[in-house]
Amino acid sequence: MQTQFALNQLHVSPFNMRAEKKAPSLKRMAEIAANILPTAPEKGILMPLIVRPNADGFEILAGRRRYYAARVIESETGSFPALDCDLRENCSDAEALEISLIEKVAREDADEITEYETYAGLIRLGRSPGEIAKTFGKEERDVLRRLAIANLLPRLRELYRAEEIDAGDLQLLTMASKSQQRDWLKLLDDNNAPFGGSLKGWLFGGEAIATKHALFDMEAFTGKVVGDLFGDEQFFADQNAFWSAQDEAIAKLRDEYLAAKWAEVVVLDRGHRFDSWNFAKASKKAGGRVYIAIANSGEVTLHEGYLTHKEADKAKRAKGKGAKDKTEDEGEAMAPAKAKSPITNGMRNYLDLHRHAAVRLALIANPNAAARLLIAHAIAASGNWSVQPDRLHSEGQAIHDSLAASPAQTAFEKERDKVRKILALPDSDGTHDDGAICGGSHDDSVTAQVFARLARLSEANLGRVAAFVMAETLGVGGAVVDTVGVGAGVSIRDHWSPDETFYALLRDREAVNDMLAEVAGKKLADKNLTAKLKDQKAILAKLALEKPDWTPGWMRFPAIED
Repeated sequence: MQTQFALNQLHVSPFNMRAEKKAPSLKRMAEIAANILPTAPEKGILMPLIVRPNADGFEILAGRRRYYAARVIESETGSFPALDCDLRENCSDAEALEISLIEKVAREDADEITEYETYAGLIRLGRSPGEIAKTFGKEERDVLRRLAIANLLPRLRELYRAEEIDAGDLQLLTMASKSQQRDWLKLLDDNNAPFGGSLKGWLFGGEAIATKHALFDMEAFTGKVVGDLFGDEQFFADQNAFWSAQDEAIAKLRDEYLAAKWAEVVVLDRGHRFDSWNFAKASKKAGGRVYIAIANSGEVTLHEGYLTHKEADKAKRAKGKGAKDKTEDEGEAMAPAKAKSPITNGMRNYLDLHRHAAVRLALIANPNAAARLLIAHAIAASGNWSVQPDRLHSEGQAIHDSLAASPAQTAFEKERDKVRKILALPDSDGTHDDGAICGGSHDDSVTAQVFARLARLSEANLGRVAAFVMAETLGVGGAVVDTVGVGAGVSIRDHWSPDETFYALLRDREAVNDMLAEVAGKKLADKNLTAKLKDQKAILAKLALEKPDWTPGWMRFPAIED
């Protein structure tokens, strides 16, 4: 809405991207509005200001220099006409910041760092990187790069603004933690700061771990510590001893957060940065997570209350559609996104095949249960009952070889040979499903021959054949295998032990750490909480040999997959 306001009703908004922290003097106003002042006394202020109402009158979102020019002329002449203004009545803080930046870019090239800082301000006001990119016609990746620069220490941004450091070094410094940025500035003051390739090496290569980063009690630490003769800092001589103690302290922190009812605590891999601009703030009640970032320098940073922008947007859309769910109405916790399963497709295939082999053997040993399951399969099928053996598809040669070496699979194949003799069937020529007895050519004459042989069998042999047929046609994976395994009391370790293929298929560091806790206790697992996946697997494989009764939850009956 176009209207006019007297100068005493106006002031510069703090959301104006050029706003000063302290109101400038008239002399400073004249300097800022220098290119407008020559024409303003005669021509006036031609372009309207963009304003919004607030408790003190009206605040200027765009048009700061025009306002300053009018103030200077008023001080010199004693008066100045009311200014034309474009009044935005229902304008949020984020919209105010966007208006300021859009107007500035439209009239002149905005200062690069100021533009980046404005993006950061929009993030703080709830905008996502994707929304910012759409508003200003940028690629989201470009916005993320600008946000990384805007999150540098203010002095670093000022150094770049003054052209005292170049863009390449500034970009490298976005990968530094806040403490590393401060350390680099100290080196700069001493004329010892690394630049270019040396800066990259300084950030990522072979850095000593200072005792200031220890989360644990240094008095209880038994490892060796060395001091700097010319400084106050001390460093760990044995990094392995440091990481063992640090991981234990991080595990304690994680447990404390979970005990405090945080929905989830994510311990990031060592050296993996937490980029806050990729996340939205969320309270504990709203399902926010805690992220624990561990730098290679040993520094640990805690980031409390975050969801991904995708999760936050989903919650926002649900609220906008007027969701009336009682849990949300009462302000209870929003369920966080379902965590990604630590079981990969390959591991799932491996688990299914080995568990299936053990259950088939249990069916053969229990003809009564097999007969009942046989009838259940017949009842549950629709139309004609089509029977075929499971093809035992393996996702890779390693899984195929692992199953072939399984005691359960070997015993099953021996039983197949015995059943073949009971039924007086010819030896397999290898052309039919690796010697499978079931799932033939669907020839009625063959069915009649098999029935005639079955009619002459003893009850014991008939039960044996029925049990084998059910076992051979049992599908891999799924609820049936689990249910039969529980009912038959299958002990998987009678038929399987963790092999090379099992460990190779483990890809989730947290899951391996949980297994390590089962085998060797929580204390040892905590001491290796952020150790590399391959190192934790090596420890697990070694210690599992000393516990022949240990069974991963994924292999048990019933399976435990959490």
